[in-house]
Amino acid sequence: MTQAVLDGIRVLDFGKHVAGPWCGALLADLGAEVIRIERPGGGDDRFIAPVADDGSGAMFMVCNRGKRGMTLRSHRPEAAPIIEALLGSADVVIANLPASTRDRMGLDWDSLHERYPRLVLVTATAFGEKGPYADRIGFDGTIQAMSGAIALSGEPGSPTRCWVPYIDFATGSLLAMGALAALLARDRTGSGQHVQGSLLNTGLMMANRETVEAQVLGLRREPTGNRGQTSAPFDITATTDGHVMASVVGRAQFARWCNLVDRADLLDDPRYASDTDRGKRGADLSSIFAAWCATRSTEQVLAELETAGIAAGPVLHPQDLLQDAHVESTGHLVDVPYGGMPAAAPIADFPVALSQTPGQVSGPAPALGADTDSLLRGLGFRNEDIRQFRSDGVI
Repeated sequence: MTQAVLDGIRVLDFGKHVAGPWCGALLADLGAEVIRIERPGGGDDRFIAPVADDGSGAMFMVCNRGKRGMTLRSHRPEAAPIIEALLGSADVVIANLPASTRDRMGLDWDSLHERYPRLVLVTATAFGEKGPYADRIGFDGTIQAMSGAIALSGEPGSPTRCWVPYIDFATGSLLAMGALAALLARDRTGSGQHVQGSLLNTGLMMANRETVEAQVLGLRREPTGNRGQTSAPFDITATTDGHVMASVVGRAQFARWCNLVDRADLLDDPRYASDTDRGKRGADLSSIFAAWCATRSTEQVLAELETAGIAAGPVLHPQDLLQDAHVESTGHLVDVPYGGMPAAAPIADFPVALSQTPGQVSGPAPALGADTDSLLRGLGFRNEDIRQFRSDGVI
């Protein structure tokens, strides 16, 4: 069996919610030993959208798969020996915590690097560690709003948030990339470094096209619902039994679409000469397409669009994905059991395929404190020490 690329790397995950824990989950998929550290009663993020008898939630299952679990009141003075022992054994520390909290825990970069110069520290904040917003609290929705994404989503006068927390997941993914880069650099220099990410930086990156347009062209786009603005038809359209998302981009695709809907006359119409022209008049083209789809089933529409070489897909509910033939054939949703759930959790596997050192979901999220005792013993603490820590409420 091929050795996992991060075999032998230990990661301490002091993170919470999504960005930090998701970074840790990706590192675990690549073979790192990732230790999720929570307070004894469990972190708040464990119990959001509960699916298991112990109250553990769906997002916790996703963001903490394949990790070991440890409980620790990290802010208590009595926890200092445990934290130092953990830090001395680790390669990477993930701490998407406020800077003041990290300072109290001895996880500020300067002191951490002085004590453990090979450690890689990974931190995530809402707005970064400098600037007038540095101390503000922010979540995925906050940054969707402040990055320009919400202003351009939904219908005019009704800005709309994306339900899926893509800012959080993208930030965690970028942090994992940064951690890998820092580990690679450490192999060359012997020194760890501070990897910093912020939700706002991620949001600005993902909405960068719009800021370029705003400055270079002075263009202020307004929301158009599901209809695209840079090409057309590019919209969600109703069929007789559902909805389809279709995207027509480029002159060649537009020609095929015109022939498909029996509107070859549009090809010579100067109002639809380019993607930009078609985007500006997308409502007209969406209307034509809607009339064509209205008499056809979703299956018929998708089959004819596929034959015409036009990108399209059905609008699926999450429940539908569990029965989708293609999703099932890829095996990308891995059934991972967790105690006290009526069914296994379908966890999405490592999202990138590596031909020689593949990542993979290695197990479920840990039950609260499942590995506390064994981890402490591995760090050299005696059974009587562990009993005292538990009696003092430290673990």
